[in-house]
Amino acid sequence: MASLHVALSSLPGPSFRPTGKLVIRCSADRQALFNRIAPVYDNLNDLLSLGQHRIWKRMAVSWSGAKEGDDVLDICCGSGDLTFLLSEKVGSHGKAVGLDFSNEQLLMASTRQKLRSKTCYKNIKWMEGNALDLPFPDSSFDAVTIGYGLRNVVDRHRAMSEICRVLKPGSTLSVLDFNKSINPLSTTVQELMIENIVVPVASGYGLENEYKYLKSSIRDFLTGNELEKLALEVGFSTAKHFEIGFGFMGNLVAIR
Repeated sequence: MASLHVALSSLPGPSFRPTGKLVIRCSADRQALFNRIAPVYDNLNDLLSLGQHRIWKRMAVSWSGAKEGDDVLDICCGSGDLTFLLSEKVGSHGKAVGLDFSNEQLLMASTRQKLRSKTCYKNIKWMEGNALDLPFPDSSFDAVTIGYGLRNVVDRHRAMSEICRVLKPGSTLSVLDFNKSINPLSTTVQELMIENIVVPVASGYGLENEYKYLKSSIRDFLTGNELEKLALEVGFSTAKHFEIGFGFMGNLVAIR
């Protein structure tokens, strides 16, 4: 079968319906979205979470079990927050790879790397690639993280299968993302926060439509139980989902 991996820079540009609303229909559309928000992505994360996203990301990396000397992978790495944290865990004798399909996000990550002085950061490699067709041999990594990315891939089953494939037996995947709650009240509060805080703040950066996408993407995401089930279906031996951030965020921990 021909490889589904493509050079993402060659994908066609996004398509929009003439309604004024942002419509996310395929991976190329999502790639274009993250390219557009790249210049202000970090500032918005700090503003919208009041800095709490840094705590959640440290928790995600801790759950990954990454340790000194490990080879680790951060998928959908964006501007590199989780990748830098993983690099600190594995140290100068380990290797960290940050993979994303957004070239603009990778440029931001590379720029941030050049401004940092720790020796371990020199062992980070940035790669433009597809989470649905990871360009690595089987059993390549001691730990894998994916932060706010699984929700955005077009085929979650395939993405999880690929992650399971490249993880070494007994190693851990840590998935941080918005929590799709089964509690109607939590869901209502979460959506009100997106509508009345997230979108208005993003509109100040000219990104109102881009952040309106958040609400529908969470609705289309999987609950904690569904994420656990998916992990087991693709070959992980154990899977546990934890609600964090007052239940607005969640972290799946799955062991191959």
